[in-house]
Amino acid sequence: MPKLIECIPNFSVSEQVDPVVFQGLVDTANAVAGCTLLNTHTDGDHNRCVLTVIGSPDAIEEVAFRLCKKATETIDMTKHVGKHPRMGATDVMPFVPMMDVTTEDCVALSKRVAKRIWEELSVPSFLYEDSAVCPQHRNLADCRRGQFEAMPEKLLQPEWAPDFGERKIHPTAGIVAIGARMPLIAYNVNLDTSDVEIAKKIAKAIRGSSGGFRYCKAIGLLLEERNIAQVSMNMVNYEGTPLYYAFEMIRALAERYGVRILSSELVGMTPAKAMIDCAEYYLKLENFNDKDQVLEYHLIGME
Repeated sequence: MPKLIECIPNFSVSEQVDPVVFQGLVDTANAVAGCTLLNTHTDGDHNRCVLTVIGSPDAIEEVAFRLCKKATETIDMTKHVGKHPRMGATDVMPFVPMMDVTTEDCVALSKRVAKRIWEELSVPSFLYEDSAVCPQHRNLADCRRGQFEAMPEKLLQPEWAPDFGERKIHPTAGIVAIGARMPLIAYNVNLDTSDVEIAKKIAKAIRGSSGGFRYCKAIGLLLEERNIAQVSMNMVNYEGTPLYYAFEMIRALAERYGVRILSSELVGMTPAKAMIDCAEYYLKLENFNDKDQVLEYHLIGME
């Protein structure tokens, strides 16, 4: 059985804003043998792109470094503007164990990548999630708080020394969060209103840090290209907080403000089980067993 790791780096650029820089990242991902670029997602309002790459541990370690190098060379954070919180050209670089690989393997890999990025690119990093050494660094939202502009002062605080690097950001590439984690689903819900305050109130009600769903991180923002408000979420444990929990709560809260849900979207890729759980819920299936009744599960491993 091959060893496989997934890497989902997020960069502070989008195809709509800078197609040349975006294509450079895609070309870099495709140039490393032993890994495959599975998906790309870009958004002009967020000014952000997310790549999903899977491959052997050695290939993923190499492609992660090369992608950060390309971003450092081509993205200038002093000129970056976007709706999504960000602190670096390569904003976050998670590693997810997929096949015959442990979380511990991904933690060790994340530390090697962080060390090399500092030594060769002079980009400091926080180790987050399962790779975190300092408890304060575990939560990505805490690491990113203040964003690129406030990060120089933040790094001077006792608890915010980078895990790799000096207490100063790279002048144009900022700082990156690197770590191992379980699969995360980036999930957005679009509302039929331009009132961003409604989206912000809903986001506050559903996110775990404000007393909402434990495994939901959420912000409200305006998609200026479409003039609609969006509740943008990271579902960090889709079994602990299923997608339909968030969707139904957003629907109920939106109705309170006289607003409807227009649509929802996935950013990047998602585990099949998250979608199957939604189908089971909305179809009201009785005695459903996904492992027994979903055809594709029986085809995995067949010649």
